[in-house]
Parts: sequence; C-alpha cells; structure tokens
Amino acid sequence: MKYLHEYRDPGLVSQYLHEIEKVTTQQWFIMEFCGGQTHSLVKNGILNILPHNIQMLHGPGCPVCVTPLGVIDQAIQLAESHGVILCSFGDMLRVPGSRKSLLQARAAGADIRILYSPVEAVRIAQENPGREVVFFAVGFETTAPANALAILHARHHGLTNFSLLSSHVLVPPAMKAVLEDDNRIHAFLGAGHVCSVMGVGEYADIVRNYHIPIVVTGFEPVDLLQGILMSVIQLEQGYCRLENQYSRVVPPEGNLNARRIINQAFDVAGQEWRGIGMLPDSGLKIKASLAEFDATQKFGLQPQPVADNPECIAGQILKGAKKPSDCPHFGKKCTPSTPLGAPMVSSEGACAAYFHYQRVKS
Repeated sequence: MKYLHEYRDPGLVSQYLHEIEKVTTQQWFIMEFCGGQTHSLVKNGILNILPHNIQMLHGPGCPVCVTPLGVIDQAIQLAESHGVILCSFGDMLRVPGSRKSLLQARAAGADIRILYSPVEAVRIAQENPGREVVFFAVGFETTAPANALAILHARHHGLTNFSLLSSHVLVPPAMKAVLEDDNRIHAFLGAGHVCSVMGVGEYADIVRNYHIPIVVTGFEPVDLLQGILMSVIQLEQGYCRLENQYSRVVPPEGNLNARRIINQAFDVAGQEWRGIGMLPDSGLKIKASLAEFDATQKFGLQPQPVADNPECIAGQILKGAKKPSDCPHFGKKCTPSTPLGAPMVSSEGACAAYFHYQRVKS
C-alpha cells in the first residue's frame, strides 16, 4: 500500500527519536486526540521509547467510548420494545449499557445486525418494507458524511421505514473542554482522519485563544514521532502554531464534498459525552426538515441521563487524567470479555490498547 511501509521505516523512527531527544530540555505533556493514534502509540511501543520527559496523554478520541450510556439504552429499547431491525458497526455491540449490551440483547432474540456501512441499512430497509430499520450512527466528523448520505439516499428512494439513532460528536469543542479541565496539557496531536474531512481551519482559534500548539498527525510510527517532534520544537522555542504533519492526506480545506453532505443532513447542537458531560455545540443533530429520519423523533425517545458505573474510571481516562493501568480493575475485573466500560471493548479504546499490547504501567 502506498504511504504505508515508508512510514514504518526503522531508520526514520530512529532519526525522529534522536531529534526528539536532542531538542527536549523540559517536561512536556502532549495529548493525542484520536483512539487510532493511541493504539498505534501503544502497539508500536512508542510510549516506551520516548524520552522520559515526554509524556503522552490519551484524549477522548474514541467515539464509541464517549457515547453516553443512555443512548446505548435507547438502542437496546428500539431493538427490544419497538421490534426494529437495529443496524450498527460491530464495535458498539459489546459496549455495556446500564443493564446489558447490544450483544446480550441480540443473544436474547433482538434483531441486531452488524454492518460496515450505513448505506447497507438503507438497502435492508428497501428489502424489508414492513419493518422499521434503524442505524445506530455514532462517530466523529469522519463517519458523519456516510451517515448523512444514508439519510439523503433514503429520502431519494422515498423510504419511510428508515431512520438514524444519531450520537455524533465534534472534536474542537471537546479539545476546549479538556483544556479547561486540565492545565497540564502543553500540545495536541490532532486527529488526521477527522481533518481529512473537515480541514484544519477550525483549530486555529484554539491555538490562538489557548496558546497551545496543535499538530495534525497521521497514525503510523513515523507520523506520530514527527508530530511529537514538531510539537516539542514549538514548545521549546516558545511559540504556538497550527501545523499539518499529515499533509499527504489532509488538505487545508478538508473534503469539501463531504462537508457539504454533512451540512445537508445535520445541524450543530449540544451533545452529551460519556465521562465529560454535556458540551454545547459539540455534536451533530439531524435537521428538523429531515425529522422523519430521526429515530428519537419517530419513536418518541426521551433523553435518558444514566450515571456511569462507579467502578469504572473511563471518564478520567478519556480526559487524560488517568492511564488505563491506573485502574484497580484493569485486566482483572475489567477485561474485553467482561468490560466495565467502553474503553475496554472499543477498537479505539485506550484500555483495550493497553490490555492487548502493554500490560505495564506507562
């Protein structure tokens, strides 16, 4: 695959690591804002080879992990009480709700199907005109275009039995919330895949107002080390800029077609984040003009604030205040097969990364 092996080159890894060691004179805390970056940092052992005075903090960059318990309960309610065909990406199924997971509901007979694309759910609705089909739409800006396209596709075909249960979140407001909660953070590695859709412009105000470097970064070892180096150079030299390490994928304006499709189907709205709380203007809500495709409207679902499991420290992990290995239940009471919270089962969860690749404290 183009742009893969060259970004895993051991020689380049050693070169960037040497440069980081050479320029670093102080203690710096850098937060990566993407679960994919977290997994790469852990899986490739980067956390263990960085200089001791570079500490990586893991941010709330896992969309499955920040999906509120109440929304998961709504999905289960739709499948069990309303008899819908509930469609979802696979990593949502084992995330525990307040009483059970979607996987447990499916085992008990609910019609819950794993899909790779929301447009597949539109096809299922076409093939089952007598059944309501709901796609459980979660994610950052990255998955929003496909979910918006599913709505527009369903409207084009005149479907009345298709809707989304949407819990979309936006990165910039969460960055601000984390900064206002934790003054240890010196720099951010921006999520490259989000910026490939939305561009980099909306981060400029954060850099300016909070005086913090943001480096949009990719996911391979060389990407991450170069992003860390670019951050440290700014910090050591005393300036703050928005930089784009991932320019081979991320144009400054993002994907204009994808952004246009998002704007056709969604409006910006307040959104609850698991472990963080309600953040204004931090989510995407289906437009009022498309209310027939909004499952919360169609089925009269009411917001259900549900407290997190008191034994789970997912909120602190998602905000970078704790590492997974700081949890007394990590790898014991909480495992991928018996999770207390979403970060242990999501494919982008920090706890899952530590469980599979790094059992020692970092």
